[in-house]
Amino acid sequence: MSETEHLAIAYDISDDKNRRKVYKTLRKYGAWKQYSVFELEVTKTERVKLEDELQKHLETGDKIRIYSLCKKCADNIKDLGEDTSGKSSNII
Repeated sequence: MSETEHLAIAYDISDDKNRRKVYKTLRKYGAWKQYSVFELEVTKTERVKLEDELQKHLETGDKIRIYSLCKKCADNIKDLGEDTSGKSSNII
């Protein structure tokens, strides 16, 4: 079995259509946590595929930031405030 890595991904996409595409792409790989933020657990192969897919949706000025989280960091994630795990994003 391939080793997985835990990622946090934040994005700032100006065009609504491209933002929806980024959201839908990320939903295939992981969990929406809050507006423009996802958490994913992917293999190295999946990460390469994901980055290729996301790159296709970027236009000038758009940004996607990928944070790799070590196991200890991922295990120490703490949520404060409202739980969004059962909710959907406002992205249509």
